[in-house]
Amino acid sequence: QVQLVESGGGLVQPGGSLRLSCAASGFTFSSYGMNWVRQAPGKGLEWVSTIDIRRSTYYEDSVKGRFTISRDNAKNMLYLQMNSLKPEDTALYYCARDCRFRSAQCSYRGQGTQVTVSS
Repeated sequence: QVQLVESGGGLVQPGGSLRLSCAASGFTFSSYGMNWVRQAPGKGLEWVSTIDIRRSTYYEDSVKGRFTISRDNAKNMLYLQMNSLKPEDTALYYCARDCRFRSAQCSYRGQGTQVTVSS
């Protein structure tokens, strides 16, 4: 059974940083590309970033240069380092697997962790 559990969200001021974590279980983590997607208040799901099994990374244009996705296959962990946060980054962030390329259409998602960027 695929399980994805996010953590690390919180309230941060504009310009601040947060590091999100996702603990994965129930599958061979190293064999899958992994993703972060988000949902802002009143909006649909939005793809944020992908890391594939070769650790190649991809980013949505609005987060490029500010966010960094990484993975630790030994610990079955996925991370998203978020710097220079903006109010428009406020959203519920989900760890996801089996997403269509650059899409938030995914077969598996966790429960999400809330990120709020506000002064």
